[in-house]
Amino acid sequence: MAFTGYVQVYTGNGKGKTTAAIGLALRALGAGKKVFFLQFMKKAVYSEHKILPSLSPNLTFKALGKPFFVVQEGAMPEAELAKWRQQAVIFPPGEPPQEYVDLLAEGLELARQAVSGGEYQVVILDELVVALHFGLVTWPAVRSLLAARDPGVELVLTGRGASDELIRAADLVTEMREIKHYYTQGVLARRGIEN
Repeated sequence: MAFTGYVQVYTGNGKGKTTAAIGLALRALGAGKKVFFLQFMKKAVYSEHKILPSLSPNLTFKALGKPFFVVQEGAMPEAELAKWRQQAVIFPPGEPPQEYVDLLAEGLELARQAVSGGEYQVVILDELVVALHFGLVTWPAVRSLLAARDPGVELVLTGRGASDELIRAADLVTEMREIKHYYTQGVLARRGIEN
């Protein structure tokens, strides 16, 4: 019986979207599936970058990040934004940094090849949802990617701010909802847990 793939979206403001995607990648690898894992908006500084690329010959793992974060004006409360001012490029709505737009367009092309090329059974596009939310990629480009997906490919998209269009297009949507987080107590990202 042929494998039927679906479109999954992990979204919401809670912790665990990338972690869940990594878990799914491990499960798929354990079942002998080939996995393409592409991180949008992340550079290779997270702990998973030390282990995942060498984990299995059936895993292709790439990160498409610049050496700075981007934040859209109005995307977070001013107090939160103040914490990021030294670490991020803050851009007005509808005017994202062109170098990010160009980089993520390259990523979308890699993703299109992965979902339609017949090599992979699982394709994970980490943080593509937030890139869409910030306008770094467009809904027509993402919709085109979904349409290009081979029916035998499981496609997982992660990131905060899933649009109504994406939710309608997906087969499974999980919202990670923050109920309580130690970040509010001043705990920063910890190596091996959040990064």
